[in-house]
Amino acid sequence: MNRRDFLKAALLSPLVFPLIGQQGWAYKSANEDFGAQKLIVVLLRGGIDGLNVVAPYGDNRYKQIRPTIGMSRASGLLDLDGYWGMHPSLAPLSPLWANHSLAFVHACGSPDKTRSHFDAQDYMESGVPGQKATSTGWMNRLVGQLPSKNSALQAISLGPVLPRIFAGPSAIATIEKSGNKGAGKGAKRMGRRLQNQPTNGDVPSVFTAMYGGRNDDMSKAFASGRSARNKVNAIMSEAAAQPPETMEAMTKEQIIANRGALTPKSTPEFGKQLATLFTKDPTVQVAFVDFGGWDTHVREGAEQGQLANLLQPLAGGLADLVRGLGPVYNNTTIVVMSEFGRTARENGNGGTDHGHGNAMWLMGGTVPGGKVYGRFGGLADNQLNEARDLPTSTDFRAVVSSIVSSRLGLSSKQMASVFPGYQFTGNPFIQG
Repeated sequence: MNRRDFLKAALLSPLVFPLIGQQGWAYKSANEDFGAQKLIVVLLRGGIDGLNVVAPYGDNRYKQIRPTIGMSRASGLLDLDGYWGMHPSLAPLSPLWANHSLAFVHACGSPDKTRSHFDAQDYMESGVPGQKATSTGWMNRLVGQLPSKNSALQAISLGPVLPRIFAGPSAIATIEKSGNKGAGKGAKRMGRRLQNQPTNGDVPSVFTAMYGGRNDDMSKAFASGRSARNKVNAIMSEAAAQPPETMEAMTKEQIIANRGALTPKSTPEFGKQLATLFTKDPTVQVAFVDFGGWDTHVREGAEQGQLANLLQPLAGGLADLVRGLGPVYNNTTIVVMSEFGRTARENGNGGTDHGHGNAMWLMGGTVPGGKVYGRFGGLADNQLNEARDLPTSTDFRAVVSSIVSSRLGLSSKQMASVFPGYQFTGNPFIQG
């Protein structure tokens, strides 16, 4: 980090911290003003059960291998097309499916075979599966390829520290999520140990004395950073406050899998917060937010239960985001993904274990929605990966590459910088 970046980091931390079936997929015609296009990525840490988010209830094997957590239309599963059904807790997103701005890509994820939370999240955030030496995140590399708006808020991460996906030389604003201040003490202590969260202290006043009122480059950088912080504070003061909740009890493994991310139940205002940032400052173009709690080894539940209790506030927050964006939603793509899926069969504890392929969610005004995409072969043992879980038949980088190249206007050469070593060959998706 050079002196200029250090000055900005010291001033703005923790707010701004720059660091070193056969239907083909096709996006609707792109708006030629690529600078007006927005991308929001939501990462669900812990490995969400995609087979109960978008359930293949039309496959007879589904209820056979999930006798207690399998869902049906009779008990509330939301029918999508006669074969696929959406978890009833996602009902706030049903209007998006109806207006064709919500789609899913099933059996999608990282091609790496790991079932380790740490490795799988690292590969999904670095964008280079199987390569642990990669030091930067794909979203930071993406920001480096976008035309600069000369704005400290062009790229935003909602959370107390910069995540792996945003690691790199491009400046990223980190903004604290609003919501739960009454989270469980044990989880908060573990989160602090995992994140090593920095504190702001009285650093701004020290730098004000050093650089305020001068006209050299460092003083200009200080003034720019202070202006960005004031702008964020003004914008965020308009976000609605939410009474604190109590974080649900989590096992040590779940806390580690969360890597410090709180659950959507603990941060219910994230959608309103993001929408406020995007609508109040048109220079905001890219954002990231993560949530934990999805490692459902025990008591996952069906229409009701642990998974439903997390999906409900997540869906509510996403619906708030869409409503809050208003017309900006037409130029926005929202991607929801998780490091891996879960086993096709439920386990003896009424939950599911670490799997492989998963369901990726896509929302936005230009998303070709109202469809479930992906090469989905079914749930028979010979159609599953190692007779255990969904294969990854669609690489998550193919989905993201399609979005970034068509919506943000990146060339093939630029895409090679975002996902080094990956050859994007077009639109490989088929309808599931």
